[in-house]
Amino acid sequence: MLLNLVGKSTHNRLFLQLCLSLSERGWHYNFQVVLLHQILRAVKVYQSLDEFSRLSKAIVTIGTFDGVHVGHQRILSRLKEISMKEQGETVVLTFFPHPRMVLQPDDIQLQLITTMQERELLLGSAGIDHLIIQPFSKDFSRITAAEFIRDLLVKKIGLHTLVIGYDHHFGRNREGSFRELEELAPIYGYTLEEIPGQVVNEVAVSSTKIRHALEQGDVHTANLLLGHDFTITGTVIEGDKIGRTIGFPTANLAVAERYKLIPRDGIYATMVQIESRFYKGMLYIGHRPVVNGTKRNIEVNIFDFDGDLYGQSISLQLKAYLREDKKISTLEELKVLLESDKQNATKILSCR
Repeated sequence: MLLNLVGKSTHNRLFLQLCLSLSERGWHYNFQVVLLHQILRAVKVYQSLDEFSRLSKAIVTIGTFDGVHVGHQRILSRLKEISMKEQGETVVLTFFPHPRMVLQPDDIQLQLITTMQERELLLGSAGIDHLIIQPFSKDFSRITAAEFIRDLLVKKIGLHTLVIGYDHHFGRNREGSFRELEELAPIYGYTLEEIPGQVVNEVAVSSTKIRHALEQGDVHTANLLLGHDFTITGTVIEGDKIGRTIGFPTANLAVAERYKLIPRDGIYATMVQIESRFYKGMLYIGHRPVVNGTKRNIEVNIFDFDGDLYGQSISLQLKAYLREDKKISTLEELKVLLESDKQNATKILSCR
């Protein structure tokens, strides 16, 4: 019944996929509770601070929250704990575009774990009351740390308590720090709390470490630090249909966001979301050396599926890295290798 309530919009389908991933990993909420929260009591989303009306008791956190990983989740959890105790309202202030996109526009190396849509859905699924997505611009970057606290957090949002992560910096040239926040707290009458860095399996959690893991194809570590499965969402486009000639038709994906991190080339076991249904599959990322490909491709073979997906948006949950891309001489050799890949992927996905 819940699947029918979600509907077929891209936003809701992506939300469902993320919720299922979070539910599998026991991330704070039962899946049905989270889903009903989104459908019946959606987080209030504001596309700028100008749209926001000051609260009497705002429990606030700020940051880019790329990946919304377990460290971010700890901050969000603490935000809600304080809100319940103080009878306030939770507010997450985040920014888009990413500051580096604005301040270093020629830097094509920037790769983010989550798109803004994915980040919005993950933050919304955490059960917060208000999400402010502040457009980041060069003018905004010139706001000093003191002005940021006084004019935006205190006067505009109505700051009562500020919860930040370890080693958080903000304001012009990232000059603001916990020390400055601490010094200004008695002046503006807010409470400050710093959440220590989170550690998973003796690894300190950070978006940088998750990006590095994905670049190495280490999906296991990335998903562990994220607390949910890394996801790629794209639109199915027409390919050259070579896969279907050897019994492995693929859906070729175009990812609209150029800044979205695409993991290391190779073969991955993946779950594929098509509307509200999920299928097992294997994902290929690479240049297709067997046909002398010149561009990087993202294509997925969907098990037990037969249908036309052209123009549709589908989402992939990466579960495991199977092998690296290989140079193969013939399509027959490729077919044999893909049959082995499918067996391995099926075995892995059946255990999850």
